[in-house]
Amino acid sequence: MTTTPSSPARRAALLGATLLGTGCAGGLLPKPAPAPARYTLGDAPAATSPAAPARTPAAATPSTAPSLVVALPNAAPGFDSTRMVYLRQPQALQAYAFAEWVDTPARLLLPLLVQAVQNTGAFRAVLQAPSSATGALRLETELLRLLHDHTQSPSEVRLSLRAVLLDTATRQPWATREFDARVPAPSDSPAGCVAAAATATRQVLAEMAAYLAPFASGTRREP
Repeated sequence: MTTTPSSPARRAALLGATLLGTGCAGGLLPKPAPAPARYTLGDAPAATSPAAPARTPAAATPSTAPSLVVALPNAAPGFDSTRMVYLRQPQALQAYAFAEWVDTPARLLLPLLVQAVQNTGAFRAVLQAPSSATGALRLETELLRLLHDHTQSPSEVRLSLRAVLLDTATRQPWATREFDARVPAPSDSPAGCVAAAATATRQVLAEMAAYLAPFASGTRREP
């Protein structure tokens, strides 16, 4: 004589089968892609390169020194997103799948650039655009490239910025110059890219700050 399981027993058996089936199905589902690691370009640099002037105390900054407004850098095509770009063959830009910048490199550069120029003490004030205050001079920059170059060994990060110093009233350029840094990466990974990019940023911004400082005192003027 066949015994029919009681109702509670039947429910328990069905529940166990359901859980077992769910567990098996869950194991077959693809795992979600990990969230990308997000990086900055480092802390605000000081103008400490060999060519950079020593920082002038604020009280020693001449009252006649001009104020400088620093505009948000423009970015060349390919470098205007949060993608962390690398190169394995000439002219073929690619992006790391699981690493990116926390913001566009241009936006990350702006406060670092302001701080680097301010650290020289040459300008009466260094203002980040947009600002309700105005300055006699305006600095406009363009990010030409920021990439991890794997076409050579060891790989290196290259950062290039073009700077244009303008008379705010006339919009006439006082100076135009391109700044470039190549820094070997400690590894070929995104983390190696980040470390080298931070060093390249410090180098370029210190060099730019040192170049701009004499314009505040009138000791340099280029057509």
